[in-house]
Amino acid sequence: MSVEQTESRLIIMGVTESGKKFRPSDWAERMCGNLCTFRNRRMIYSPLLRPAVREGIKVVIMSNQLSIKHPNLYQELMEFAKTNKLIIKEEAVT
Repeated sequence: MSVEQTESRLIIMGVTESGKKFRPSDWAERMCGNLCTFRNRRMIYSPLLRPAVREGIKVVIMSNQLSIKHPNLYQELMEFAKTNKLIIKEEAVT
């Protein structure tokens, strides 16, 4: 294993390759609900898979660890993004 290896994450953007906003508006929360837990009537998202808003656009943030710990879910999310032509970005975790 390389010392230079860094953790990264994939960002699935709630906008299609043609620039249209993806619907339904709660798509990110639905996707991330696969790994959430509930405590005191509150939904707690997993650090491996969580919704967010970036520059006014809903996104799903996936840790690269998701592909190791939950490979089937990772594959399902990637297929969803490709089928719906959503933009996927990769970024290093600092």
